[in-house]
Amino acid sequence: MSAEAHAHAEHEHVHGLAHHFENHEQQFDSGKLGIWIFLFTEIMFFSGLFVAYTVYRSMRPDIFQNAAQYLDTTMGAINTGVLLLSSLTAAWGVRCAQLGNKKGLILNLCITILCAFGFMFIKYLEYSHKFHVGLLPGRWFVEEAGRPDGLKTFFSIYFVMTGLHGIHVLAGIVVFVWLLRRAIRGDFTPEYYGPVDFAALYWHLVDLIWIYLFPLLYLIN
Repeated sequence: MSAEAHAHAEHEHVHGLAHHFENHEQQFDSGKLGIWIFLFTEIMFFSGLFVAYTVYRSMRPDIFQNAAQYLDTTMGAINTGVLLLSSLTAAWGVRCAQLGNKKGLILNLCITILCAFGFMFIKYLEYSHKFHVGLLPGRWFVEEAGRPDGLKTFFSIYFVMTGLHGIHVLAGIVVFVWLLRRAIRGDFTPEYYGPVDFAALYWHLVDLIWIYLFPLLYLIN
């Protein structure tokens, strides 16, 4: 076997290293760049929604302030705490992966997933209540006494922003379940932990977006 073929064979046996990278460091740096580019596009996407919120609120500040009475601040605060906890466990999971702590990684991934499901369950309760009182799209209550038609604008923005955020939470659940399966299988090592790190960065962005959504939507009065 030639020296080149031998080196190629050794490369193929390096755990977690794709064939088009020379080493784990190069692979990690490439992945890091990719995830940051992706997160930048997500920031630009949600920035447009925040601009829409700002414009409509500047046009009808009274409606946006009155709309807060239809939102459950307690549930919103609980969801904020849940996401903050999940962000902590996601970061802790990365550290466990870096140290080769398989049990710690699995535990933190499980907690992160449970927190994400908890967030979605609370959001389900909120949506269910709004459906019950006729606040969901298609069941607008503008004809009913004491409910100004401007609330339609507020709740249109509310459902778009929280709904898209919820979709990102669901996507995060899928990713973390995939990581959990790989962690149980023992795929991650101190040399190869990139997927855990990248998923945690995504999750921090999801958390950050909600930190902005909570005061803008729930505490505007």
